[in-house]
Amino acid sequence: MVADRQRRLEKDAVSLLEAIALRAEAGRRVHGESARAVLRSIVEATVALFDAEAASIALYDAASDRLVFEVAAGEQGQGVIGLSIAPDQGIAGYVFRTGQALALSDVEHDSRFGRAVAEQTAYLPRSIVAVPLVSDERTIGVLEVLDKRGATTFSLRDIELAAIFAQQAATAISATRVERDVASLLASGLRALAAPDDPERATVEEIVLAATAGLGRDDDSRLWVLAEAVAGVRMADPAQLELVTEILDALARHAGRETRRRRRSRPGRGDPSEPG
Repeated sequence: MVADRQRRLEKDAVSLLEAIALRAEAGRRVHGESARAVLRSIVEATVALFDAEAASIALYDAASDRLVFEVAAGEQGQGVIGLSIAPDQGIAGYVFRTGQALALSDVEHDSRFGRAVAEQTAYLPRSIVAVPLVSDERTIGVLEVLDKRGATTFSLRDIELAAIFAQQAATAISATRVERDVASLLASGLRALAAPDDPERATVEEIVLAATAGLGRDDDSRLWVLAEAVAGVRMADPAQLELVTEILDALARHAGRETRRRRRSRPGRGDPSEPG
């Protein structure tokens, strides 16, 4: 009897955490695209201000322990998007690790220059300014600007201006970022409820794993296609947003009724929300 009750509690916990994880992941995808649009605007403005060949923003991804180049602008910038480096690699890694801005006029002969990564982008810069993105007193990424067309070097004033753009990027990320590692977030919360020597801590890990196992395996599912579509209409006018909201509400109610109907139709299984 006790064992049955424990299994039911664990099953209910998994269901609840699945719902939390799903909402968090949907929020990440919707807000993530909005944040990326802001970052694109920032690097485009940076290229225009400096009349530069390229500008890019790399963000630190704790899950992979890598700096990932998320957005770029300029004629020579697109090749870097999607590339990742170790957080201590190259000029971006140096700025990320030290938190210090850096301006170089002879990049190719600097020992910190990551030539192999540059060759992957099909562009070798001559000069560069790189500044850290800082949020809550920790470095979360790096903004790089490559090759001013009207000058061979970057000045101290250029570093100060780049730092302003980097701060705007960090602010945008802080305002819209949803925790990427949902499993870690849920696990840390549950661990806080268990004493360090509590044998149930192992069960906590199993519950979290069961609740989050499918989040990263179905990037092409229709649910995430819908999430991306919702992200795309965030800038729509109020009338259009109201219509979208009404449609989604109707679909959600219909989906809920269909789910309950299917559960009732399964032999020996009732609706978990109903008594008994």
